[in-house]
Amino acid sequence: MDEPLPIASGQTISQVTTVALQTGLLKIKKGDKVLEIGAGSGYQAAILCELGCRVYSIERHKKLYLTAKENLSVLGYRNAVLVHGDGFNGLPRWAPFNGILITCGAPKIPEELLGQLVTGGRMVVPVGEKLQEMVVVEKTGETAYTTTGEGFFRFVPMLKGTVE
Repeated sequence: MDEPLPIASGQTISQVTTVALQTGLLKIKKGDKVLEIGAGSGYQAAILCELGCRVYSIERHKKLYLTAKENLSVLGYRNAVLVHGDGFNGLPRWAPFNGILITCGAPKIPEELLGQLVTGGRMVVPVGEKLQEMVVVEKTGETAYTTTGEGFFRFVPMLKGTVE
């Protein structure tokens, strides 16, 4: 079904067409290093792995983190690193990234994550409170960015901190 589906911890997995749209907007290629914010069940990470990316994924809910880690392991995906942590911080230890994909609604473009993109890299992020605009941010220089809007969606909110 092409609709959001509930997963654990009061979260949802985006509908298939939204996952496809976000993935396409990244304009990634095989071998790219991608940071995903919001691992959920591991579905989006699996798609990125299938496309040949090196995936780094953060999940704030411990239960979801463990589920995603197990799902990816059972399916044989070895090119994904999962971390239980706060997505607002990103993963500076493994930066820079060719792409950053945020799978929850950010109140604004997360500044901390912009610095973790390579020049020429793209961030795809739903921005807004109740209704989010899908925004593509492309890093065009050391501190220069362009942004474009790609339609409106509804996502669970991006929240600070972690949940045990």
